[in-house]
Amino acid sequence: MVTKEVIIGLLIPFVGTSAGSLLVYFMKGQLSDKVQKSLTGFASGVMTAASIWSLLIPAMEQSAHLDRWAFAPAAIGFWVGILFLLLLDTFTPHQHLNTDEPEGPASSLHKTTMMLLAVTLHNIPEGMAVGVVFAGYISGSAQITAGGALALALGIAIQNFPEGAIISMPLHAQGTSKHRAFIDGVLSGAVEPLFGLLTVFASAFIVPIMPYTLAFAAGAMMYVVVEELIPEMSAGHHSNIGVVMFSLGFTLMMALDVALA
Repeated sequence: MVTKEVIIGLLIPFVGTSAGSLLVYFMKGQLSDKVQKSLTGFASGVMTAASIWSLLIPAMEQSAHLDRWAFAPAAIGFWVGILFLLLLDTFTPHQHLNTDEPEGPASSLHKTTMMLLAVTLHNIPEGMAVGVVFAGYISGSAQITAGGALALALGIAIQNFPEGAIISMPLHAQGTSKHRAFIDGVLSGAVEPLFGLLTVFASAFIVPIMPYTLAFAAGAMMYVVVEELIPEMSAGHHSNIGVVMFSLGFTLMMALDVALA
């Protein structure tokens, strides 16, 4: 049953993206390279810690009855998540923010559209991750607490705030109106509650294989981190600021998960 509490939890990350997109109305110009690296590094740290503490560790804890093979469902689910994102990445035309080279199949789509598709690919696993933990929570049989589910939703919302700014402000700097840039930033985050809700609706199938689905979400998120975010935060000069912010995001998410669990 999808309760009001679950709906609010699924919407929290979307609110983070929307709030970040609002910055296009209050800040002039484009974010500096150093600021973009800082925000990207922070998001990477949050997603990495969420993958470990909110998803992989609970997956192995729920497989404790397998004794020394408790890692197996987590490992299998993790690889399925990696391959799922690899498939999406390969067959969806998209373009990352700081490059002029499109990825995926050849397409006549506008650069702005392909940039939004790249962010959408990024957000799909985050929405699924939140949906999986809330599906586990409402089932009452997956050892997931309300605090643990809230910690993941808050952590992703925190990293979505700078992500919203990273989307809307460069779009405006490239000639898009502030209103359109804000709307595009908001729409880029709309996929998260959508996929989260779809995941919750599929809880009858997800809960019996919860260790695999938790790890699946972790694998999908880590694909995004390693394939997209870390290269962006490390390219060119000032890569050290990305590492420092990665560490800050990692620590914050780790603390949230332990404190609220």
